[in-house]
Amino acid sequence: MTTRRQFLHTSLAASLASALPLTAFAREKQAPLTVTALADDLILIQGAGANVVAARAADGAVLIDGGVELRSSELLKLVTKQTGTKRVATLINTHWHPEQTGSNLRLGKAGATIVAHVNTKLWLQRPIRVDWLDKPFGPVPKPAVPTETTYTTGKLQAGAHTLEYGYLPQAHTDGDLYAYFREANVLVGGGVVSGDRWPLLDYQTGGWIGGLVGGIDRLLKVCDGETRIVPADGPVLTRADLQAQRTMYFTIYDRLVKALTKGLGPDEAADTEPAKDLNPQWGNPRPFVLNAFKSMWGHFAPDA
Repeated sequence: MTTRRQFLHTSLAASLASALPLTAFAREKQAPLTVTALADDLILIQGAGANVVAARAADGAVLIDGGVELRSSELLKLVTKQTGTKRVATLINTHWHPEQTGSNLRLGKAGATIVAHVNTKLWLQRPIRVDWLDKPFGPVPKPAVPTETTYTTGKLQAGAHTLEYGYLPQAHTDGDLYAYFREANVLVGGGVVSGDRWPLLDYQTGGWIGGLVGGIDRLLKVCDGETRIVPADGPVLTRADLQAQRTMYFTIYDRLVKALTKGLGPDEAADTEPAKDLNPQWGNPRPFVLNAFKSMWGHFAPDA
């Protein structure tokens, strides 16, 4: 199987890009950083490896995800400039992936509070071996380890914004958080929501397709028809977009359950094309389908 890094070191031609489940680990390392206002004192920054949301607060900016380490310095300078603050006071990691935790070390050394689900903290304290990285990731240095954790939900004040965050169990990983800015009605979905490509379903660190559907169900309860939803990558979405993703993932889930109960293996299940005609603009769904099928083993065939 071609790893993500091997792919990134070859071609970024559109035909090849549609053949692999790229996350943003290095894809956007040369992309310019762009800023979009979401509300007063609330901005979206794109191009740092993942969508990053920043809010202005009196004691420093509050950041949702930190991009890749390669862009961290540039990102944080832009955050302080755009928010008119001198520092980032709080960082929330929506999960452990390098695109979300690339600023942990720099901000941890500077004394920022780093918030994450307890499972994210646990992952970051050990070597993580997954198929899509060509070498183990972590353990991260002590200053990069989250300093505050949650099992369920939490709340903090980010300037004029009430920021609520909560757990999405075993969805994209086993440590996913969402973040909701109540007054601005802006929902940050983390890796559970994808904007313009098939997501990486990280079954090796606890994600699975049934949990992905369940995570979106949870997000649908948080938002309304006016909510702007920030995915892990790509453009801002609406509740209708999120509902469409839920329907699509459940369709794939249902078809894969039938393939599993027939005794098919991953490649055989993928050959049935369970994602056929679903979001063709996202490119080749096969890598996602393979991960989705493998993610069901622990839930439907624990002895497999």
